Amino acid sequence: MQQFLDGPVLLRPLIAVDSRESEKFDLLLKSFGADVDRRVLDVADFLCSSKLAVERKTRADFDSSIIDGRLFSQLPNLTQNYERVVIIVEGVSDEGRITRNALLGAYATVMSDHGASLIFTKDMEATAELVYHFAKHEQLAKKNPMRIFAKRKALTTSQSARAIVETLPNVGPKLAKKLITHFG
Repeated sequence: MQQFLDGPVLLRPLIAVDSRESEKFDLLLKSFGADVDRRVLDVADFLCSSKLAVERKTRADFDSSIIDGRLFSQLPNLTQNYERVVIIVEGVSDEGRITRNALLGAYATVMSDHGASLIFTKDMEATAELVYHFAKHEQLAKKNPMRIFAKRKALTTSQSARAIVETLPNVGPKLAKKLITHFG
């Protein structure tokens, strides 16, 4: 929604919500003052700007995604597409499914290896309120535009060189690294 006073002024943040998330989020986000765009998202559950994506997990799903490794395959995809990634874990602790050491190890991996933020909320309403404030801050305060479709970050020079060398017949990642090291 835009109003024209000496140019366009964004009055309400737009939040993209993955269509697989509960429709209750649409109502909650709208009640806080957001516009909602419900669609199938390639990565993340909520998009708050072109830079910030939010992945929501219930406590049980978070624990399951640690056990089956799904969390650690999702994180690289999120961090390759968005500068800032927030993982929201919603609900109370489910004691006993995962050991404390495994849980703390997972927290450390999420934050230190992948650079994602990890935040805990008590319920859907608290999650929606937090997502709304992320979008409001990103779009209205920082003026970061909204981008619905994921866009990969640009490759570094060395990554681009390796990608080009890997297109040669019978050259995989290991051989490409050796060739680049040898030939420069």
